[in-house]
Amino acid sequence: MENQRRSILVILFSWILMVDALGAESSTKIPVDVGVIIDLDNPIGKMYLTCIEMALSDFYASHAHYKTRLVLNTQELRQRCGWCRCRRCILVIFSWIFMVAALGVESRTTIPVDVGVVIDLDEPSGKMYLSCIEMALSDFYASHAHYKTRLVLNTRNSNRDEVGAAAAALDLIKNVEVKAILGPVSSMQTSFVVNLGQQAQVPIVSFSATSPSLTSLQSSYFFRVAQNDLNQVKAISGIVQNFGWRRVVPIYVDNMYGEGIIPFLIDALQEVDAHIPYRSPIHESASDVEIEKELYKLMTMQTRVFIVHMKPNLSSRLFSKAKELGMMSEGFVWITTNGIGNNLKSMASVLDSMQGLLGVESYFPRTMKLRQFISRWKRKFQLDNPKSIDVHLDAFGLRAYDATFALAMAFEKVADVHFAFQKRIASSFNSTDLDTFEVSQYGSKLSSALSTISFKGIAANFSLVDRQLNISTFKIINVNGDGVRTVGYWTPENGRIVKQLNARRRSKISTNSNCDLRPILWPGDSLSAPKGWDIPANGIKLRIGVPVQNGFLEFVKVSRNPNTNTVDATGLVIDVFKAVLEILPYALPYEFVPFEKASGTYNDMVYQVHDGKFDAVVGDVTIRANRSLNVGFTMPYSKADVVMVVPIQDKRTKSAWVFLKPLTWDLWMTTLCFFIFIGFVIWVLEHRFNDDFRGTPSHQVGTSFWFSFSTIVFSQTEKVVSNLSRFVMIIWIFVVLIVTQSYTASLASLLTIQQLQPTVTDINDLLRNRENVGYLESSYIYGILTQKGFHDSKLKGYGNMEDIEEALSKGSANGGIAAIFHETPYMKLFVAKYCSKYTMIGPIFETDGLAFVFPKGSPLIPDFSQAILNLTDGEKIMNIEDKWIKNETNCKDTEKFYSNSLGLESFWILFLIVGVVSMFALLIFTISFFQKHKQVLVSTDSRVSKWKTIRTMFKIFNEKEPISRTFESSGRDEARTVGAPDNEVIASPNNNWPESPFSYTSNQTDAISVQ
Repeated sequence: MENQRRSILVILFSWILMVDALGAESSTKIPVDVGVIIDLDNPIGKMYLTCIEMALSDFYASHAHYKTRLVLNTQELRQRCGWCRCRRCILVIFSWIFMVAALGVESRTTIPVDVGVVIDLDEPSGKMYLSCIEMALSDFYASHAHYKTRLVLNTRNSNRDEVGAAAAALDLIKNVEVKAILGPVSSMQTSFVVNLGQQAQVPIVSFSATSPSLTSLQSSYFFRVAQNDLNQVKAISGIVQNFGWRRVVPIYVDNMYGEGIIPFLIDALQEVDAHIPYRSPIHESASDVEIEKELYKLMTMQTRVFIVHMKPNLSSRLFSKAKELGMMSEGFVWITTNGIGNNLKSMASVLDSMQGLLGVESYFPRTMKLRQFISRWKRKFQLDNPKSIDVHLDAFGLRAYDATFALAMAFEKVADVHFAFQKRIASSFNSTDLDTFEVSQYGSKLSSALSTISFKGIAANFSLVDRQLNISTFKIINVNGDGVRTVGYWTPENGRIVKQLNARRRSKISTNSNCDLRPILWPGDSLSAPKGWDIPANGIKLRIGVPVQNGFLEFVKVSRNPNTNTVDATGLVIDVFKAVLEILPYALPYEFVPFEKASGTYNDMVYQVHDGKFDAVVGDVTIRANRSLNVGFTMPYSKADVVMVVPIQDKRTKSAWVFLKPLTWDLWMTTLCFFIFIGFVIWVLEHRFNDDFRGTPSHQVGTSFWFSFSTIVFSQTEKVVSNLSRFVMIIWIFVVLIVTQSYTASLASLLTIQQLQPTVTDINDLLRNRENVGYLESSYIYGILTQKGFHDSKLKGYGNMEDIEEALSKGSANGGIAAIFHETPYMKLFVAKYCSKYTMIGPIFETDGLAFVFPKGSPLIPDFSQAILNLTDGEKIMNIEDKWIKNETNCKDTEKFYSNSLGLESFWILFLIVGVVSMFALLIFTISFFQKHKQVLVSTDSRVSKWKTIRTMFKIFNEKEPISRTFESSGRDEARTVGAPDNEVIASPNNNWPESPFSYTSNQTDAISVQ
């Protein structure tokens, strides 16, 4: 019954298509009578009629633009003999007749276009691709029957070989003269075929070649309708960044497909601070033994994060071997590219060996159209290939469908072009097939048309940019049980991993490393993210490089046990290293490997970590910018600034002028000026009231200075009667006391205490005097000194403390050196041994300190750095330093350095206070004086000039005022002449001292008239 129903539907649709083809030339709807002969008395006949009517209704509902309309004319069949038995045959024969007629009409109105298809027909995937291409053509022309062009497929087998693919393409271009080629499948095959297409100007449309190296071909006739592997490296690096892994190892097939992605993968990983310490290429034809050997090599390494980029066949064997060797257990991380992720359904037999794997898979929205297509494809493929089982439709099959659609649309755009080939001009001799095949005159226009095609494809939106498919979204998948689970997405819009496609973009750097993915089941059924590295239990020990030194063995001393022939090391650095290992939460097997001095400098030793000869370097290695370009450093365990060590000498002065040395010249001059200033202030405040400060001018000057300077020894005999003077003197005597006591102490120390001072305190003095200086051999200090300006002839290298001490003792003038430059820990040790002869000056140059060296991006660096921080926060690091760097018992604390002289910087605040107090006292005195004698300044007599007024004020200032009236303003000092005018003032005579030269009196009278 079901077969009969299906037959009726097929026949009816054939009629419809045939009739529509016949009526294509009409511009209006054309009714077409169609007869239906069935047995209406039979329920089966009624069922047939219902199916036919529903078929017509459904067809014209989805093809309303068609011009023909079938009109059913049903005739009941009452005789059930031969007609009844042969009704199906009659319908089929009539259908064939009409279909042939329709095809005959169509052949007169369409243009056949030969298109080549180069695929691996021996592979199930090749058959799958071909079925998708055929379905695409069928679907396309079913919905575009009015198109003029019809693609005619010419399929060739590439025989899984690059040469076979090139031969197939050459045959299609030369003999069939195809206008375009779909395929081939692999990137290596495509690289051959693209060159042929470029020469023949035939577009090559690849739906499965993903190698980024194909982009470098820069052919205008090559179209990649598949995701470039370059696009997925961002998604892979996003996974690595999300979990903070710092080192990964790529495992890839050793051909163009595998190698093409590696440079871009390295760049993407470096952007997220992850590095590739080792690459693991595996040949596509490698045996299981060779695969196992490579996996054993990976097991001996610390890195536990692997990125697999290869085809499903090879990867299936790889994961099976990895499980056998225990590499699918807890602690391992496996990430696959979409070459594997897109084909996991076809790898169901090995999914058990891939548990916990993370992969990148091309994402296609599961639309109704896609689901219906998958269902139709399964039926068609099983019908065409009944012997092929377990073949699943993958992303490349969907791309092949869309590529065929795009190619058909492009041909229709240039349907008016004459499809012809033009013979190329071949050379007159040694011609080959490559020289003689013809060139398509159609290729350039077809390429231009194909570049502009865009539509909503079965997989996703189809749009080409620079002849390549736009970047699309990737799924992050996790193999769990018998299936695959989606744990996140990577989108080009966000440029990062998200849990949901519609999730809003958050901060680009997440604080929680696992928040951007759903829960993941890791290898070994672990739910916690692996740290990405481990110390291999069955691997070799870490090769720790240690420098062999001739001197300063307190830091690193390397020795070899003659009985066991093993290398042992001791010293401060080794003790720090062992203390760090005790803090680490895991055991770290290692062995010391000596680095002889003859092998090179410290830079050479560090670079051997980069070359892989050492796994680490434990020594007194300074963190330097040029070294950090190639290796990684831990946190510093000790400061290592560059200092200068110079001899010290007793500089007790034996000169006769030693008494001047305690004070600097600026302090001497400041003190002298203040003595003079204080004398002047005291004279101004005292000479009107105190007889001790009156007399002749020379007497007053001498008395003032004598009074001021006598305060040095507090021997002044003159008394001060003014309160302002007393206030000033209190402050001044205090300052004098401090200065004199400091002077006494400094002078005593200069004369009695041993003054050990460095011979040089500034590196510029060494440069100016062209002195010889030293440095430790094999260190970077030589470069610093040359940068500072030292000539090469003035630089001398030394290897141990004894040689350094001898050179410093000689001095630069006698063939030795004036100073030695090196790092603080070394010089501490040197000064501790020769504490009475040398001292450190500096730092001259700052560095980041001493640290351990590991390969760049090593996962051991964070753990070591954390352990060093814990070590330096406690007392253990101090105990280690005290053990190896300590002052010897015969060293006394005699290294006391004093400034040659006391400077003004130590006393300026005292002089400032005295100055302010003195000026304040003068201000009060001046205001009080002018307040008392303001009647002289405001005289109303116009005959008195300003000059005479000033002279009068000076006369009054020079007069003596009784002590009882010192601060009173009501009394009058001036004796006025009875009956004299207001503008005449009587000066008081001084009976004890000669008259002041500022006063002038008449010989006949005591009254002084102001003329």
